Amino acid sequence: MQRHIVQRWLALPLLCAGLAALAACARSAATEPAPPADSTVVLAVGQSVALTPTATLRLDRVNDSRCKVGAVCVWAGYISYSFTVSEGGAATAFTLSDSMPGGAPSSSVQGRTFTLVGVEPAAPPALRAPEPDYRVSVKVSAN
Repeated sequence: MQRHIVQRWLALPLLCAGLAALAACARSAATEPAPPADSTVVLAVGQSVALTPTATLRLDRVNDSRCKVGAVCVWAGYISYSFTVSEGGAATAFTLSDSMPGGAPSSSVQGRTFTLVGVEPAAPPALRAPEPDYRVSVKVSAN
């Protein structure tokens, strides 16, 4: 009985230390370190990058309506990228696209200019292929 109680008392601090380590890893994995001024960042959907100690850029969504390889389409479609810049409690959403009607490949938000550089994969996926793991490159410049 006494051994069982000692094991529980030893397991509790180890469990707490393990949970703290996992939480630290999750925080560091969710937001990449701040890039230098006027740099290009590459983001996957759901990933964030620190722009400053108080500002982050997050890729929220990729909307790919381009005609898939092997499909017969009446229009070519387009691809657009939805982002959110958060700083000091204020969040501003914006969209970049070089092919969307009314869209723009560059946007100035919260004192910075974000310019679309490219996406991987560049070509639309095949007709029955799963959604690609998009990587969007964006140049971040201070205004």
